[in-house]
Amino acid sequence: MRFYILTITAIIAVATIAGCKTNNDAITGVAQNAVTTTPTASDTVRIANDSLEYEVIIIDAGFTSWLASRARPRGYYGEPYLKNKNIMWTTEWNNRVLNQQRYGDMYQLRIDYSSQIDYGYEVNYLLYNYLVFFQQSNNQRLGGIVPQY
Repeated sequence: MRFYILTITAIIAVATIAGCKTNNDAITGVAQNAVTTTPTASDTVRIANDSLEYEVIIIDAGFTSWLASRARPRGYYGEPYLKNKNIMWTTEWNNRVLNQQRYGDMYQLRIDYSSQIDYGYEVNYLLYNYLVFFQQSNNQRLGGIVPQY
């Protein structure tokens, strides 16, 4: 049950892909067009693209170490590939949110990912890797081939 609570926390964090305009560049010290990835705790990853006004916070046990040790390096996949996988997997994720009788409480919150918005490479890269991590660690298949590395 604790594992599901951690996963639910991660789902909540991933679901925060939402517009949140801030004008506090002086406070954060981040340039307007910069993308920052900051591990804020042992299992927390913050993805922010201030120029596009989107932020993703992933809180899941083991994701940070998995990302550092098993994920392909940045630049290995092109952005169109990452975007297509994210569209396919978030669509299936959202379908499972709507069908909780079949999938239980593993999928509780929608991921608001739009194909019409260019989130940038870093957001797509980390969302893609989180979805790979989620599928591998929970023995789930959201569609297509899940890399086994």
